[in-house]
Amino acid sequence: MDSNELRTLLTPSGLELLDAVTAQGETDPVRQVTALRAAGHSPELVSVVLGQASLRRRARAKLGEFADRMLFTPSGLEQASRLRVAARHAGRYRAAGITRIAELGCGIGADTLAFAGAGADVLAVDADEVTAAIAGYNLAPFPSVTVEHARAEDTALDEVDGVYLDPARRTAGHSGTRRLTDPDDYAPSLSFAFDVGRRLPTGVKLGPGFDRALIPDDAEAQWVSVDGQLVEMGLWFGTLAREGVKRSALLLTADGAHELAAEHDAADPETRPLGGYLYEPDGAVIRARQIGTLAERIGAGTIDASIAYLSSDAAVSTPFAQGFRVLDTLPLDQRTIRQELARRRVGTLEIKKRGVDIDPAAFRTGLKLKGPEALSLILTRVSGVRTAIIAQRLGTGGRTA
Repeated sequence: MDSNELRTLLTPSGLELLDAVTAQGETDPVRQVTALRAAGHSPELVSVVLGQASLRRRARAKLGEFADRMLFTPSGLEQASRLRVAARHAGRYRAAGITRIAELGCGIGADTLAFAGAGADVLAVDADEVTAAIAGYNLAPFPSVTVEHARAEDTALDEVDGVYLDPARRTAGHSGTRRLTDPDDYAPSLSFAFDVGRRLPTGVKLGPGFDRALIPDDAEAQWVSVDGQLVEMGLWFGTLAREGVKRSALLLTADGAHELAAEHDAADPETRPLGGYLYEPDGAVIRARQIGTLAERIGAGTIDASIAYLSSDAAVSTPFAQGFRVLDTLPLDQRTIRQELARRRVGTLEIKKRGVDIDPAAFRTGLKLKGPEALSLILTRVSGVRTAIIAQRLGTGGRTA
């Protein structure tokens, strides 16, 4: 959305139309355009309203019912925190007694919603004029929030007792942007963010694949996954960093929050032969390098020194890994695997791979699956040997860890 489109939308009639289209839900777009044009709405308004209605539908997965009254840009929605994660951010500041927060790079205001909901006074700043205007609209119901169009580097911090930064990690613009790979190109830059962290209690949101070699020694690094999807890595400085914790994996699942936290990277677990059960650690556990901690907790070892699969001879229920019962192992040969799956009458197959150069979609095509059974196929290396593991997902039984 550019400034002209925003001006077209930000009128009483434009916002009323957007709310009406949002309430209709997803319908045939051609018919929707035809109906709106027949009702006398301009092509420009119809285009921006339908675009915003589509973004609101997508945003519900992150922001729930709040999405239906908010405005978005595609890139702003992509970078916005999920509400569950934003609530965890706000909880850190509240626990540290920080009540005046400068949010530098507020985007469309997802984290700001959580900070305001937790009772904080927030100065929300964004360098992009359209994004700042959208944030102002989204945050208008919160009197404790002030939104400004300004650069993070130009924002005075003498009236706050904590800072939160979500540096833009994509090129400038609101659609068709590309991901930035060099942290020096972030806006604001990583060096600026770390300098703020040396002066004030600070949180910095980054992508989960951020180069671990760049993590400052005085920061707590936490990787977060939501329902099995790795979504971010946060760096915490000053009183926002927990004593004795430098690396942690936080998993937010349907049954609550689960965390593995440690003062350092865990030692690699020992390698062992493939047992009766295989475990795939959550991505947050892998990124936080806490596989060794998990392995010790569930009594498992790795099946290959360079592969992040664990194995044991016991069924264990853990939120930190997906568990599988091993049914059979085969050489990683498509014809042999196809014959075995046909013998087992497998028509529904989950394919996972790690440590082998295989395209699962192309591999599936050659298996010619047919039958009523559902299983999992794990393509990997076991003690250096390319191996296909036929397995069945574990339920909720077994020892809990």
